[in-house]
Amino acid sequence: MVLGTAALLLAVVDGATDWFAPLKAPVRRLAEPVHQLATWPTRLSDLAARLAADGSDLRAENARLERELLVYRGQLQRMAAISAENARLRALLGAAELVRDEVRVAELVGVSPDPTRHLVVLDRGARDGVYVGQPVLDGQGLMGQVIEVNESRAHALLITDPSHAVPVQVLRNGLRAIAEGTGDYRRLVLRHISPTADLAVGDRLVTSGLGGRFPPGYPVGIVTEIRRDPGEPFLRVTVEPAADVEHSRHLLLVFAERRGALGEDQGGEAFGEEGTP
Repeated sequence: MVLGTAALLLAVVDGATDWFAPLKAPVRRLAEPVHQLATWPTRLSDLAARLAADGSDLRAENARLERELLVYRGQLQRMAAISAENARLRALLGAAELVRDEVRVAELVGVSPDPTRHLVVLDRGARDGVYVGQPVLDGQGLMGQVIEVNESRAHALLITDPSHAVPVQVLRNGLRAIAEGTGDYRRLVLRHISPTADLAVGDRLVTSGLGGRFPPGYPVGIVTEIRRDPGEPFLRVTVEPAADVEHSRHLLLVFAERRGALGEDQGGEAFGEEGTP
């Protein structure tokens, strides 16, 4: 009502004769706030429409950016995987340069479904010259040995398998021992170590060459714990494998001289200086 009256008054004054001229300015000033107030609903409606449109655009833009971010994260993960794989291959190349015997790169293409056996399948076989008893390395150290060969594939038993044992010696002083698998990818044990033996945490172990299967000097692991249990005649010695047994994918097959040890059974147990597996 008030808004309509103000609008009518402003229209009458604007259309009147010069007699109303002195009243035009005061009436216009009086009616202007009312006029502004009258336009607020329309202006608010327009503003709400713009905000709604802007909000919709922002949500769409946000969704697009989230999709792009997901794609970039996926690409970044792939690049990280490629970078890590390149690092492993460089380490493998460095290991190959240090090995005096002929070597050939193989790729791990399968693992045993039995969680109690540490067996892997390699993409090399008899046609590549692979043979039973052949040492298998990764870029850091001894991984295991070949126990079965067909035309295009080979099965290797890892050093962490509970049935595997390898003759080793302490690099620092030549102390000999047998490193056995435990079923844990990160742990080997040494058996029959006398409490008086010169052995310390941090000692590095390498293949001793005894038993005829593994050439001497290949890294096997590092002593991480030495414990003597009451009533036990020998120390309990824990060793961390040098090889990344659980993760390495590209491996080295070592074409060392075939020795009499190739006639051993395929259980994967190497014979040490005591003459027992």
